[in-house]
Amino acid sequence: MIPYNDARRLILAFAATMALTSSLGFAQGLTVPDFVSKKPTPRTPDGHPDLNGFWKGTRETKPVGNIAKDLPDHKLPFTPAGEAAWKHNVTATIDPESLCIVGGVPRHNASALPFEILQSGRKVAFLYFYTYFRLIPIDPARKHTEDPDPSFFGEELGRWDGDALVIDSVGFKDTQVWADENGDPHSDALHVVERWTRPDYDHIHVSTLIEDPKFYTKSFTYDRTWVLGKPDEELHEYVCSENNVDRDHLGPGPGPILPDGSRGYDHPKPLPPPLPAPKKD
Repeated sequence: MIPYNDARRLILAFAATMALTSSLGFAQGLTVPDFVSKKPTPRTPDGHPDLNGFWKGTRETKPVGNIAKDLPDHKLPFTPAGEAAWKHNVTATIDPESLCIVGGVPRHNASALPFEILQSGRKVAFLYFYTYFRLIPIDPARKHTEDPDPSFFGEELGRWDGDALVIDSVGFKDTQVWADENGDPHSDALHVVERWTRPDYDHIHVSTLIEDPKFYTKSFTYDRTWVLGKPDEELHEYVCSENNVDRDHLGPGPGPILPDGSRGYDHPKPLPPPLPAPKKD
């Protein structure tokens, strides 16, 4: 039988996903099957790839939500401090996103949820499902500040390297953060370098370099591809903190991790019956 806290967490996640799917009218769901595209990469007037669009994950991306996706046996190279931080996350902390705390990167790059990109010549904006956003300046001459204020997305600087938009980020928060859906950690020493490309009209790809000498013995990369959504698909308002009645009932950690490295249950047992309604006086 599934522990009660885990069952409530599963119900909450499922209900939220179904409600969002219904409200946004996703005929194909939150993810779509991948396919081969022969349409050429669109470009902006200045010649760079046009990254604008509503982007949906592919069902072939497995495990989803796990930054160790591309590592042997999905094993992260933890330092002793990183191992301790991981154990703390999965045994003593509630998923920050379930508490309406911004996920940041690299977590959003591993998420199963769609996102939208708005690109101009000097800035690019990433709009996320939970009404979060990040705004990155594109300026090859701009340098990181000496002591940036810690934030969930870090201090982000963009530049073009050929057909790749490179986003270099430092200055991350190290509390109330998970690096992915599975509760993997990162410290304030995190350094993330993303390379965004659009190989054809229907796909966008990111290669994310993750460096964190406090928690990981070596750097590693996470690669991911998304498919362009339909012209009428777009993000809508979603207020995580409104009537979040289940937050006080959630237990620590991500719950079970499947053999393929994804978060969830393999063969879930029937859920417990709902609690009886309080009696009226």
